[in-house]
Amino acid sequence: MTGVFGFAALLRKAHLAHADGHEVFVVFDAENGAAARAGEDDAYKANRAAPEPCLFESLADIKRVLDLASVRWIEQDGCEGDDVIATLTTLARGQDRAVDIMSVDKDFYQMLADPRVRVLNTMLAENRRSIDGAAVRARFHVSADQWPDYRALTGDPSDNIAGIRGIGPMTAARLLAHGGHLEQIPQSLIRPSWGEQWEQALRWREMIRLDCKVELPDDLLTGQATDAMPRAAHLLETLDLW
Repeated sequence: MTGVFGFAALLRKAHLAHADGHEVFVVFDAENGAAARAGEDDAYKANRAAPEPCLFESLADIKRVLDLASVRWIEQDGCEGDDVIATLTTLARGQDRAVDIMSVDKDFYQMLADPRVRVLNTMLAENRRSIDGAAVRARFHVSADQWPDYRALTGDPSDNIAGIRGIGPMTAARLLAHGGHLEQIPQSLIRPSWGEQWEQALRWREMIRLDCKVELPDDLLTGQATDAMPRAAHLLETLDLW
């Protein structure tokens, strides 16, 4: 139960520190969520170890903890959690609401073209953990809406996307400075060895792009602030997990 306790304790801490008075949502990957992207490239996430059997039991307990704490959560069948989060973010933006996405996943940087959206990475130093579009440009020298193009060129080891051989971060930023997206990069700047991989890069970009139109239940976003969670020990004790 250590993992369940840690999850509840960290979520409570993050809520109190960063989301007090806001609506909180927890999103899970569906077990078959990566199937569509893996169908485009069978290397997608193939570097990840198969989950331990006990993980599914822990996830069930985490969901029970969230229910007891009145924290809303969703696991949409057939969907990766990233796409669900992107869709929820888009819906909230349509209601003119600010959104913080708590994640270490850089794929969410593509959502930061809207100044109402930030990524919160609590693994970073306190003065760097709130990331917006300006921070992406300052660090990577590309705009938020260029992020899928940039990542297709440089690769994404966490998702087992190789990127184009010979193109690193500086070269990718320089190429994208000449054109908004891969299609606008002048052919004169593309080396023959890169051109051989270009079609694959276009496929990678579409895999990296988040789906902001996942079909979700109509009543997911209530606009009501989430109450502060009880302490993790209390939640586990109430559920007889300790």
